Amino acid sequence: MRSRHKPRLWLAGVLAALAAITGRAKDEPTQSGSAQLVARAVQNEINANAPGGLHFMFRDERRTVHLNQTKLIVETREGTAGLVIAEDGHPLSTARHQAEEARLQNYIRNPDELNRKRRQEKEDADRTIRIMKALPSAFIYEQDGTQQGTESVGSPQDQLVRLNFRPNPDYDPPSRVEQVLTGMAGHLLIDTKENRIAEIDGALQKDVAFGWGILGHLDRGGRFLVQQADVDNRQWEITRMELSFTGKILLFKKLNIRSTDSFSNFHPVAPDLTFAQGVALLHKEAARIEGAMPKVP
Repeated sequence: MRSRHKPRLWLAGVLAALAAITGRAKDEPTQSGSAQLVARAVQNEINANAPGGLHFMFRDERRTVHLNQTKLIVETREGTAGLVIAEDGHPLSTARHQAEEARLQNYIRNPDELNRKRRQEKEDADRTIRIMKALPSAFIYEQDGTQQGTESVGSPQDQLVRLNFRPNPDYDPPSRVEQVLTGMAGHLLIDTKENRIAEIDGALQKDVAFGWGILGHLDRGGRFLVQQADVDNRQWEITRMELSFTGKILLFKKLNIRSTDSFSNFHPVAPDLTFAQGVALLHKEAARIEGAMPKVP
């Protein structure tokens, strides 16, 4: 799969991030019709994100407890490039702008740093695939009706099947990457026309330990919401991601993740962009946005 800043395999991107913070399945039972539906969607997600697909530039509006941040992101063949253009609703100060520029130039001028970034994205992608492949067997699914898709969830033209899920007691996670799945319950929305996962809303029903409890745990009540939609002629992308998790890592260090990301303004870009060319596009788009803002008298 292509290495991305934004988790194109979106559920797995969320859970892989948790696995990164924290660090053999048993024979699968005969799958129910609902589990088969999930399996088809999972395989289609993986296939859709194979090398050779479209690359995009887009906007990420991030909200956390301490900061509201607007960032432009572009996907390149050498990794993703991101440029912060506003914080708390205001343009960056001169010092912050210089720091952003220095960060990007460091990748351009230091191939080792860019390679390190690319390797990290590849590791995240590998965890992503492992999580995605576990979904059909990690949960028990039950159908719970349908609902119409929207501009930001699935497609307005398609009906979405709702599947409630809970942990499968027979699932034995092969590593701590998949361990987080054992305590989750929630629902999926699947576009059966496109065989894509349009939404997943999950919460921890119990504390989940990782590393046999030595490295830490995630607290009961932690929740995530991820939505995905058709943004450009059957090209699906994440449109929203919410995370709310607390816990502890390395026995004493507290973990507190609370963030909301809204992704929008998707524009296709050339798939063979270098990182430096991607940064140039970010600067051009940032200048366009700044020029379009109303001038203050």
